[in-house]
Amino acid sequence: MNKFEDMQAFVRIVEAGSITKAANQLTIAKSAISKRLSNLESRLGITLLNRTTRSLILTDNGKAYYHECKRIIDDVLEVEASLQNKQTALAGKIKIAVPLSFGLLHLAPAINAFNALHPQIKFEIDFNDRMVSLINEGYDLAIRVGKLDDSNLMARKITFIKTLLVASPDYLSKHGTPHVPSDLLHGHNKLHYRNVSGTYYFIDENGKKMQINLPTTIVSNNGDYLSQCALAGLGIISTPDFISYKEIKSGELVQILAKYHRTGTTGVHAIYPQTRHLSRKIRSLIDFLVNYFGDKPKWVI
Repeated sequence: MNKFEDMQAFVRIVEAGSITKAANQLTIAKSAISKRLSNLESRLGITLLNRTTRSLILTDNGKAYYHECKRIIDDVLEVEASLQNKQTALAGKIKIAVPLSFGLLHLAPAINAFNALHPQIKFEIDFNDRMVSLINEGYDLAIRVGKLDDSNLMARKITFIKTLLVASPDYLSKHGTPHVPSDLLHGHNKLHYRNVSGTYYFIDENGKKMQINLPTTIVSNNGDYLSQCALAGLGIISTPDFISYKEIKSGELVQILAKYHRTGTTGVHAIYPQTRHLSRKIRSLIDFLVNYFGDKPKWVI
């Protein structure tokens, strides 16, 4: 029994949408491919597909197995190609999940630059701030900003960001420029990014840790929108430097309480399951991103 051929047959059934179509595409008898699927499920001890008279529906185990089969088949084809020609161009599909704002502002140009070097790579990119399940949803790679909580993932840092407190000159002229953290308690308000804590943390003038929670004017799950609100003078924003660095450098937004608001830097990581062998195209993409952003990314203030 050829396990690799079983995987190929299963992938073809899933992608064709029926056993009959898969059999026609593989030019083998329908009974043969149906038996191959049954033997595969029996050997694995799980149900991969729920069959009805009209459709095939992947089970959760089937989805996970399909994505892994696809990856293994791609890796085998890549190894064979590289043995035939060590200079073989990178090719194949990369499915990647990236955070919305960082993805559009900074990863998109980087991926475009990589794609220009390797035009045979086909990308499927999900711009979304939700936490995807890499294996169950079939992602090769994800980019995450901030703390990594999942110990089942491998990670490589590709760059870093820093969170800053900023406001527009117009807002500060109306509400006053805070010189120490306690000044925030007198007539100030914030613009809040929903996915993080709304509390501001400081080290005060005496070296003591303190936290302040301001009244909220606007809550949103999009940092770009909140930056626009800050530009309009609607409140103070705790913003990643990669979003607002241009406006800060131009003076349209002003950093406040930098002496006290010591957040440090936050890593931006490429993540993948620790059980997964990285193909050459994925390793090359991660290496490219590390070199693209460098030791001092352009958004550093």
